[in-house]
Amino acid sequence: MIQASPLQENQRQKVLSKAIIRTAGTLGLSNAKLAAIIGLSPSTITRLGKGTYLLNEGKKEWEFGTLFIRLFRSLDSITGGNDEASRTWLESANSALAGQKPVDLIATTEGLIHVVTYLDAKRGII
Repeated sequence: MIQASPLQENQRQKVLSKAIIRTAGTLGLSNAKLAAIIGLSPSTITRLGKGTYLLNEGKKEWEFGTLFIRLFRSLDSITGGNDEASRTWLESANSALAGQKPVDLIATTEGLIHVVTYLDAKRGII
């Protein structure tokens, strides 16, 4: 099995960390909300935004971060890149999600997986 060099691993950490911060900003999510989604403290999210903390590929934060990016990519595809429509969708009750707001659901592991699965299925229809 080919292993990534420490330099490549660090680059992957930088890319995902920066992508998560940008995605949260695009979706209008606060540091506290992003912290709940990927399982870090709000202060760690602040450090992530400043580049003084990078996600660790061997931890759950990495898995949650990649799911969060997957959620955004699916939603972005469905809304045709309309950030306002994406934010509105996240903040609106959805009958397909038991009347709950996706933004509230994604703060839990089960909810994040459920919303990602839902969006992936909807994206496949388009």
